[in-house]
Amino acid sequence: MNTLFKQALAVSLAIFSSTAAMGQSDSLNADGAAITITKNGRVEFNKLTDKKWFQELQSRIKLHGYAQAGYTYSHQGGENKNTFDLKRVLFWAEAKITDRWSFLFMHDFSSVVQEYYTDYRLTRNKALTIRFGQFKNGLSLENPLSPTSMEAIDVYSEAVTFLTGCGSDPLLGVQYGRDLGLSLFGETNNGKFRYELDVMNGQGINKKDGNNFKDIIARLEYRPVQGLNIVTTGQFGRGHAVAQSAYNPTIAIGQDYKRHRCTIGADYKSRAFNVHGEYLNGWDGDVHSWGAYLTGAVPLARFGAPELGKRLELVGSYDFFNFNTDLGMDQHKAIGGLQYWFYKKCRLQVQYVYKNAYLTGSPSDPTSQFVHGANHSIQCQLQVRFN
Repeated sequence: MNTLFKQALAVSLAIFSSTAAMGQSDSLNADGAAITITKNGRVEFNKLTDKKWFQELQSRIKLHGYAQAGYTYSHQGGENKNTFDLKRVLFWAEAKITDRWSFLFMHDFSSVVQEYYTDYRLTRNKALTIRFGQFKNGLSLENPLSPTSMEAIDVYSEAVTFLTGCGSDPLLGVQYGRDLGLSLFGETNNGKFRYELDVMNGQGINKKDGNNFKDIIARLEYRPVQGLNIVTTGQFGRGHAVAQSAYNPTIAIGQDYKRHRCTIGADYKSRAFNVHGEYLNGWDGDVHSWGAYLTGAVPLARFGAPELGKRLELVGSYDFFNFNTDLGMDQHKAIGGLQYWFYKKCRLQVQYVYKNAYLTGSPSDPTSQFVHGANHSIQCQLQVRFN
């Protein structure tokens, strides 16, 4: 199956690149075409006689990938569990069709196809680009960011994971923070201002919309000084429940419900430390949820260990989220640990995670009880990435 997928991807990317190169007379000659389409519609692969074609192909296609795997020990409700786990194995390819037009395909070999979209820049500068396909929505500061750049092994905060569709909200299901739709985005003033406006199905990945409503997501970013980014986002939409939820037991499967969001946060990066935090609100039907978090990393060289340089970092996070303010489903979460960058974007992470609340059963079971009680875990993760 993987071989078939790779072959299909290679043919698709080659066709894209050949189409782009045909408009450039110095890139292909009559005998050097790699792909020929005959009159009866057959696709023939010819011998490459012009090295410029390969150079053109190489310059227009970028391959990326990463894997995250590890080990988790947990103690919850008097029960101990431990497991090795393969969290993500992602591969994606970017094809630059023209200077303004590009295409991206992303697949997670540990789950499903994640993204496939095309971008077209409408202006000479970066002021306006249109995107169509399946991609990450712009809600919250964290959701658009790659898991390879996040400090926590759990990746995103509890509020972001729940409100953006990353998996913990049973009403929406596991959508990895992605959706199908259309986006307009751009930046002005030398990158100080960035905006994004998404029109999405609101149903998640690899499926049609469950109702006739579309979700509107808006995002504004402001970078007043180097390293500082202030972000505010909002969502106005209607969900279509794919399951019942212990956090919101009054909404039935197949029911349409109000789904609104608003967030404001900031991210600061410097040589001395990195830190980001955010305040989030959500409304699902009659239920209100809200949360806040603060997460950061500091190189141990700041604490008198210069021989380690910036490879070894101290990581910490405090995270609060109330899943249902009427039912008092509030949870506090704390993370502390170390991460060692042994090669570029490759690292080894070890973290202790404490939560003061948990569900006694499945989140999609309305009879599950939300219990305030200690929940401890130790997590280890190895990350390998190439660009």
